[in-house]
Amino acid sequence: MSARPDAGGDACALRAELASGATSARAVVERTLEGIRAIEPGLGALSEILTDRARSTAAELDARREKGEPLGALHGIPLVWKANMCASGVETHCGSRVLAGYRPPYTATFLARALAAGAVPIGVAHMDEFAMGSSGENSAFGVTRNPWDLERSPGGSSSGSAAAVAAGHAPLALGSDTGGSVRQPASFCGLSGFKPTYGRVSRYGLVAFGSSLDQVAPLATSARDLELVLGVIGGCDPRDATSIDATVPGPWASESLAGLRVGVPEEFHPEALEVDVRARVEAAVEVLVELGATRVPLRLPRAPHALATYYVIATAEASSNLARYDGVRYGARTEGDGSLFGMMRATRTAGFGAEVKRRVLLGTHVLSSGYQDEWYGRALGVRDLIAADFRSAFERVDLIAGPTSPTPAFKLGEKSGDPLAMYAADLFTVPASLAGLPAISIPAGCVERAGMPLPVGLQLIGAHGDDARVLGAARLFQVATDHHRARAAIATSGRTRGTGGRA
Repeated sequence: MSARPDAGGDACALRAELASGATSARAVVERTLEGIRAIEPGLGALSEILTDRARSTAAELDARREKGEPLGALHGIPLVWKANMCASGVETHCGSRVLAGYRPPYTATFLARALAAGAVPIGVAHMDEFAMGSSGENSAFGVTRNPWDLERSPGGSSSGSAAAVAAGHAPLALGSDTGGSVRQPASFCGLSGFKPTYGRVSRYGLVAFGSSLDQVAPLATSARDLELVLGVIGGCDPRDATSIDATVPGPWASESLAGLRVGVPEEFHPEALEVDVRARVEAAVEVLVELGATRVPLRLPRAPHALATYYVIATAEASSNLARYDGVRYGARTEGDGSLFGMMRATRTAGFGAEVKRRVLLGTHVLSSGYQDEWYGRALGVRDLIAADFRSAFERVDLIAGPTSPTPAFKLGEKSGDPLAMYAADLFTVPASLAGLPAISIPAGCVERAGMPLPVGLQLIGAHGDDARVLGAARLFQVATDHHRARAAIATSGRTRGTGGRA
């Protein structure tokens, strides 16, 4: 069964159809729900399907259009969001038993903005527990599969958000990107995924993993759709102290890449980068050159230290943030031996999965007396040096290009027994996260594994605040190529095959 272009394709085109009256929001919702019912049982992308909310919202939107009322920027477009995003009355379990059944009394700022702009709530997406994972295998509620090949990972931790868009459940999804948790799934699932400048989108209502790294990040089939959604969800929010007090930039005005300086770091081409993935990324960079950009050799000397630095800082922040799940204030409670300490220990033992426990223990260690300066303090210093390397680089170039992931989607279970191998999947995405920079992953063609075409992602990174240029360059690349038009097709046999697109 192939992905459904009416709901799962181009959001901008669908919005135009809806605005013209060529179709109705109710018709789009019914087609979408029908497709989800057919595909979802074997995919595991959604933890909750919001059937009643979707239908009532669609009816309201159709009534407004019929009355001639102004239409929002996302009018009638089905939207999926990650299970760590608060929506009033909707279960926000973060993929964890410790929050099973939790329904927040408020809605996140970014989500409220999307719904106010006319987006239709379709479902809540599965995720790796508390956004800790790179494979979609770490949820307490089941595994999410890649629509291109159900035996492979869709990436993580925004696994369900990516799988939902790739399978055609919705043209837009919201995920969160801490160290690459939207860009890596975008690469694995053949999508466009954008991490904005840190603070560009409010984090109010996003359940925290690493507060200095977390960023709400959209997924879609094209950069043009990402420009659309960023214009809606971005902007200053007084309820978020880290929110940037700056106007959200509109679409990049340039219609050409002429004169654009694209840096290609030596450090983004290590031995870990698989040969055919490197070839696809190199070919994509050559397309940028053909479009008028200039390729500039570049060094980011501290980039090789980014992965270790990230996992010290992120786990330290996770240890602090997850301390609130103690069975006292909210969430699940396991009584234990009847004492306060026993209850807390039993609650966290039963409520947290293995990966969360691993990271909390590591984070607690690097923050402990005698080790804080040696580990956490040193990591903060290296983070500053990595950011300084990027600032120096952007004095010479306008964008930095490289691979999103060293491999295409790996098989489910392939890395689950080796945490270090799993963490290495974030090799190219964590540097931009540590520096708080805007970065996008866009499709750059496919490679073949066991006779199956699997997508490869090209990552573009911009200077701080230069979100518009990153998105604009990605959009112009997609005007000149058709990699982003390739779609996964879920076969009735339970396997998937790509529908093509220029290699």
